[in-house]
Amino acid sequence: MNIGFYAPLKSPDSKIPSGDREMAKLLLKSLQSEGHNIKLMSHFKSRESLGLRKKQEDLKTQAEKISRDLLEKFSNNKNWQPDLWFTYHVFYKAPDLIGPKISSTLKIPYVLAEASHAPKRADGRWSMFNREVEKAVAHADLIIGINSNDRAGIKQILGKKTRYEELKPFLEISRIVNRRVERLTNRQSLQKLYGLPSNSVWLLTVGMMREGAKFGSYKILAKAITKMRAGEDWNLIIIGDGPLRSEIEGLFDDRIIFTGELASEQLEKYYLSADIFLWPAINEAYGMALLEAQSAGIPAVVGDSGGVKDILRDNKTGLLAVEGDVNDFANKTWLLINNTNLRKELSRNALRITSQEHSFGPNSKRLSSWILETLNNFKRV
Repeated sequence: MNIGFYAPLKSPDSKIPSGDREMAKLLLKSLQSEGHNIKLMSHFKSRESLGLRKKQEDLKTQAEKISRDLLEKFSNNKNWQPDLWFTYHVFYKAPDLIGPKISSTLKIPYVLAEASHAPKRADGRWSMFNREVEKAVAHADLIIGINSNDRAGIKQILGKKTRYEELKPFLEISRIVNRRVERLTNRQSLQKLYGLPSNSVWLLTVGMMREGAKFGSYKILAKAITKMRAGEDWNLIIIGDGPLRSEIEGLFDDRIIFTGELASEQLEKYYLSADIFLWPAINEAYGMALLEAQSAGIPAVVGDSGGVKDILRDNKTGLLAVEGDVNDFANKTWLLINNTNLRKELSRNALRITSQEHSFGPNSKRLSSWILETLNNFKRV
């Protein structure tokens, strides 16, 4: 099947790393792995974060031109044409302003993955873009929920013909068989690099350093770490970069190790070496870094927000802390630091559950089957 792919928030080939980019790349790769001919339709970003009506109108005008250009291109039978349109991640700040027009004109199915609806945005600065989200959801033939926190809002505005399915966030998990040996090797390497005590508990945080919710999470983390400063048997490594790096580093004392941004193959060594993953998760969707950590068998302490529960099972693969509660986050981190047996149990569960429920192959087949059924049902209508 020919599939036209579009991500209005962030293109899968964006140079700026984020969980959103990684999920877009994984969706592309998963559909390709099932034999589909999938092409990126546009790099156009519809995100408007300030609620400026004139800017939103300008973006709609740009999108209309892109749509016309694409339709003109598709009108030539010699050119590649999609059998189905697939859009990843829409919300009131970044609606799909292209896909519904293309799919309606070409009379092909329209699929949305990770769509969220915010009824409180029916009025106000984003009302126009909120209506675009509602129109796209109502137009969709299939909606794939990746964040369970979106379910209730989306089901309020589903079209009568729209099918709704849920897909767990997934990764290409290819862990080595002898994780214990790999952990020891990587830990020794990082111990020499940073002068870390071999017998301390290594805490790991991975997150972009930008304004908004990410900065809010780092502020909670810094305050929680301050409350734990009396203990000398832990070390914290923070991986990430961004425009607020200097401000974020200023929140912590010299004891904390900052690595900057790391390539995925480097990051793997840290995941396999760490004892506990920490992330306050202020206003988090679900967190690809959390999924990567859990797939490496790291028990985690994470703020209970958004779809975090889709990845972390409380008291089974890690501990959920009340979102934004510094004391609760610090206490649960301290509990794991001081309970080796609990960490081992949570680690085993994390490895098992991510392998069973969040692996690439089964989720790719599930997604492809829904896509094929959607096309077949559309043709019969």
